[in-house]
Amino acid sequence: MKDQITPAFIRAIPKSDLHLHLDGSMRLPTLIELARKGKVKLPSFSQAGMRTLVFKDAYKDLPDYLHGFMYTCAVLQDLDNLARVAQELVEDNLAEGVRYIEVRFAPQLHVTPTTTVRDIVAAVNKGLEAGAKAHNSSKRVRAGDDVPFHYGMLLCAMRRFKKGMSPYYADLLRLMEHAPKDEVYAAASLELARAAVELSREGLPVVGFDLAGEEAGYPPADHWAAYQYAHNHFLRKTVHAGEAYGPESIWQAITQCHANRIGHGTFLFAHEMIKDPSIKDRKRYVEDLANYLAGQRIGLEVCVTSNLQTIPSIKSIAEHPIKKMIDYGLSVSVCTDNRLISNTTVSRELELVVKHAALTREQLRKLVVAGFKGGFFPGSHNDKRQFVSAVLKRFRALESEMIPAAVKSGAAR
Repeated sequence: MKDQITPAFIRAIPKSDLHLHLDGSMRLPTLIELARKGKVKLPSFSQAGMRTLVFKDAYKDLPDYLHGFMYTCAVLQDLDNLARVAQELVEDNLAEGVRYIEVRFAPQLHVTPTTTVRDIVAAVNKGLEAGAKAHNSSKRVRAGDDVPFHYGMLLCAMRRFKKGMSPYYADLLRLMEHAPKDEVYAAASLELARAAVELSREGLPVVGFDLAGEEAGYPPADHWAAYQYAHNHFLRKTVHAGEAYGPESIWQAITQCHANRIGHGTFLFAHEMIKDPSIKDRKRYVEDLANYLAGQRIGLEVCVTSNLQTIPSIKSIAEHPIKKMIDYGLSVSVCTDNRLISNTTVSRELELVVKHAALTREQLRKLVVAGFKGGFFPGSHNDKRQFVSAVLKRFRALESEMIPAAVKSGAAR
């Protein structure tokens, strides 16, 4: 690797993950154990069997990729299970050097007849807090030899849902049975935005609001009221956009939903996907859009492995637009999306990007720092700046420790 960027160095440096779905990132042994305990039927009760049948390295299409969520969500209808999975997620990230995560999940998906959105969020926070506690109280952190671990929670609204997805959605569809479906979806997202604002004001680290689910045919503008409510109450916002639809979806997320970041943004440069006939110069449109994103520092949460698994038109990482995104000066953060479903880690994603985008150590440093700067950090702006400074200091210390002197002197020349 360029500038001696080894897998060991990537694993050691402090990293972030801003696009991390809780229900797609649990440990496979935990899923199997909880399924046995909760009498949830799996295609196999062995790890090898589940890797062959469900959580594969390659998927046929997006429905094949999403199939695994029916099993993970089935075991996450329990508060103790939610807390356990959240705690293990922190532990897994800590083990590979990740020091900041934003965990996103759809609380309405996990609500039961005896639990509320507040219960779900509190349970997830309990697990995240427990996972961070041992690290943050360690001697290394207290001595300044390691970076403390921070986290935030993003509450996800769904672009569309069905009765079978959760009792919450079933009740809402029943109560609004005479309303157009897009109004039902919008009502659920507005209620979740209200909950997100209220819970953040109660002191829970709910740092942002998200919109996930099927993109084509379900535009972000349908959820304008929810995003306007979040915007009016200073809650940060991200939108899954440009993953299965073109540049117009990204622009709509920015202008209609006040998005501070874009989830994926994979088709940012795909001018051929523009559908609005009034846009005559499509190449100019995507250039203007990219420059606007760069200038406004609207971050892109890029999940390379996930994109390769869900977008058939991208056949290799060499065809992925992340190198072009970096070259445009965009604020790019490298994320996992779903650690279990995509069978990946932050370290692995960075290794792929470093290798195939031929990044220098300086470019890697900027990429890593951009992830921390782009976070919706659950604290003051000054606290966040101190945290980013600590990250950069740790990165440079590891450079001195792990990069041979001959390589550093050669790079300096």
